[in-house]
This record gives sequence, C-alpha cells and structure tokens, in this order.
Amino acid sequence: MDNIVFSIGITALAGALATVAGAAEDVESDIGSQGDPNSQVQLAPQMGYIHRIYNKAIAGEPPAWGLWIALGAGIAWAFMAMQINPILAIVLGAGLATFVQGVYSTTAYLGRTASLSKFGQPVYIDIIKSMTTVTMAHAFVAIFATVTLCHLMNAALGHPFPLPLLGLVWGIALGAAGSATGNPYYGKERQYQTQNFGAGVPISASGNIVRYAEAGERNSLDNGFFTAKLGGPASGVCFGLIVFLELWRTVLFEKIGAGWGAIIVGVIIILIFTIIDRYIEVWARKNYGPYTKPEETSS
Repeated sequence: MDNIVFSIGITALAGALATVAGAAEDVESDIGSQGDPNSQVQLAPQMGYIHRIYNKAIAGEPPAWGLWIALGAGIAWAFMAMQINPILAIVLGAGLATFVQGVYSTTAYLGRTASLSKFGQPVYIDIIKSMTTVTMAHAFVAIFATVTLCHLMNAALGHPFPLPLLGLVWGIALGAAGSATGNPYYGKERQYQTQNFGAGVPISASGNIVRYAEAGERNSLDNGFFTAKLGGPASGVCFGLIVFLELWRTVLFEKIGAGWGAIIVGVIIILIFTIIDRYIEVWARKNYGPYTKPEETSS
C-alpha cells in the first residue's frame, strides 16, 4: 500500500513537471515562430509583407524537442555515471542542450532571413539579441522539467528504458503536444486575428499576418506575451495530463492481466476524451458558428 501511495505521489510530481514543461515549450515555440504558424511567417516577405517576427523553425517541433530533451538527458546520464549529484547533472545537461538550441535558433534565423533578402526582408540584429535569449530561457525550463520527470521514472518508478531514450520519447511527445494544442492560439488566433472566427486562412490572405501591435511594429515578444496567457497553459495542461494519466494507469493497472489491465484502461481514457472533444466541438459550433465561409472573408 505504501509503495502504491509513493508511486502515485511520483506520478503527480511528474505530471506537475510536465505541465511546466508544456507551457514553456509552447511559449518558446511561438516566440521563435516554430511549427505550424511558421509557414506564414516565412511566406509573408514573399507576398510583400515585411515583418519583425523571429523566424527560426529548425524542424517540426516533435523532432526538434526530441533532440534537445534526448541531448539533455544523455548528458545528465553521463554525469550521473560519473557519480555527480543528479540535480546538478540535470542542470548541466539542460544547460548544454539549451546552448545547442540557441546555436540552432541563431543559424536558422540568419539562414531563413538571408534567403528572403531578395524580397526585401532585413536581418534585425536587435531581434536576434532579444528573441534568441528569451527562447533559450524557455527552452531551459522545458528541458530541465522534462529530463527531471524522466529521471523520476527511472529512479523512483523503476522504468527499464535508459534516460536518453526516455528523453527522446517524451521530447517528441512534448513537441507534439505544443504543436497540436498551443500553436493554434498563435497561428490562428493571434497571427491571423484580422480574420473572422473559423475562416481559416484564405488564399488571398496567405502571408498577410498581423504585423503591427498596440504600439509600433509587432515582434515575437508580443506573440509570446499573448500565448503565455492562453496557448502556454493549454499546452501545459495537455502534456501534464498525458504524462500523469500514462504513469497513473501504469502504476495502478499494469499488474492486472499481465499488463492488459493498463492497456484496457488506456483505451477507455482515449474513448472518454474523444467523447468530451466531440461535445466541446459541437458546443462551439452552436455558440460561435456557423463558421465563416472563406469566400466571405476575401471579398
């Protein structure tokens, strides 16, 4: 009984760490304009819309975060093997992985922006200085929290996967959660807030992102401020629930039916969330619809 209570406590702590990681990941992604919304940021200068939005998409969020978390976990794992304190090892691993993230971000921004020079898009030095450091700060939080929950799975719950492999798996999951949950707040609600609700992005509006803030030209810090209130917490709750429910069902039901108990509970959870999602979608359509037709917004 005591062992189950302890495991549930670790599960709750891992879920809390995942919530923090998910929130930080989404804000990092939206400030850096990585993931789904970045295509419109990249397209804007080609359509004649010069902007001051950071444009650093290194890869899709799942593989990028899989790399950074696995790198941080691998370095921490190596330091732990050298009998270094686990907390210090995780801090060092997260710090070095964040440095790699900063290098990738800088080179990606410079390379992408230089490729748009023929369309008149300049490289803003102040944008590099201010945005890169902010994305690195959020990246450090997300990497540290995720590597820590991976370590808890190894040290406290006895998970058989080595730390770097756990980091790769949960890093991909972290990037997927932010891309699917948080990015719409930036790409559809903030970046295209001039479009009517549900209109999507008509062909005539391609690249015509909102480029001006309440005072002066909009930059990625404005987008980060917006998503830190909405998209970040939503992504955090998403990733936190994924980690918590995954560990919770494993801790309580894995010994039932030679592991089939945990699988059955997982399927039931998926069905429950599917029903909830469908209910919310229908409710939104009834209260905010019908969705605007694209041809109505392009007239």
